[in-house]
Amino acid sequence: MAALTTVIGRRSGGRRSANRRETRAAYGFIGLWMVGFLVFTLGPMIASLVLSFTDYNAISSPHNVGTANYRQLMSDPKVSKALSNTLIYAVMYVPVAMAVALCLALLLNRVGRASGFFRTIFYLPVMTPPVAAGALFLLLLNGNQGLLNSTLHLVGINGPNWTTDTAWVKPGLAITMLWGVGGMVVIYLAALRQVPKELYEAASLDGAGAWMRFRRVTLPMISGALFFTLIVQTISALQMFDQAYTMFFGGQQNSTYSNDAALFYVIYLFQQGFSFLHMGYASALAWLLFVVIMIITAIQVRVSRRFVYYEGERD
Repeated sequence: MAALTTVIGRRSGGRRSANRRETRAAYGFIGLWMVGFLVFTLGPMIASLVLSFTDYNAISSPHNVGTANYRQLMSDPKVSKALSNTLIYAVMYVPVAMAVALCLALLLNRVGRASGFFRTIFYLPVMTPPVAAGALFLLLLNGNQGLLNSTLHLVGINGPNWTTDTAWVKPGLAITMLWGVGGMVVIYLAALRQVPKELYEAASLDGAGAWMRFRRVTLPMISGALFFTLIVQTISALQMFDQAYTMFFGGQQNSTYSNDAALFYVIYLFQQGFSFLHMGYASALAWLLFVVIMIITAIQVRVSRRFVYYEGERD
């Protein structure tokens, strides 16, 4: 009996030792992320929150102004203009981008062995620097000599002035951003391949057509991936900067009206912080955007509970 107790004690001690080693290894890996998070994310966030209550021009020392920056942004017409531009663009871009990516993923799901090649082709534009893509699409969307309008002219359509007509600036930007839907295509393709084929077979036996199978089987089974990309793409759209700045604020001579139509929130924040050196005001603008994103994300999460299905859930 004593020998059995000794063996059990040794095994228990070995497990505890192994658990401690695994715990130390886990903390080692997590610690690297925690250091990066504290230094490059949480620290700057706290600093910007403090600066949002100051008047700071990055040259002289900041001095406290209380809530003056927040009162100013509430009455600044440029803030409402930039925020409305950003929200309109997000509403235009996100649903269309998700639909295009899903259509491409459905096509790739039918290709078979060649899907790896096409998946790479679709993903390559994601690797293109946004500034380079913005310069490229500035040429393609030129109202007089652009390739897009030249192509439309071949079929008898007079294309609009994408970069100068205020009504077409945001749709034009939404079109250019479809260049980078390859990341969503990969996510959707992975989700589609996880849908059990038995569900399609059962639906076919019940007389469901292609549309009904897509609506009742495919969409619910990939709803988690759709919800994830909805959140990510919405946040990305609300932070639109690179291509819009390259196309409309990078030195080219567009009209003031088109610049106002392309004045997205982060561009205005950048102008206040780095062009006019109003760092305190820019920090207040950043926190307003943070609150807006949090509210929109919370609404999306709340609404998603009725539509998102996760395999393995129990009612």
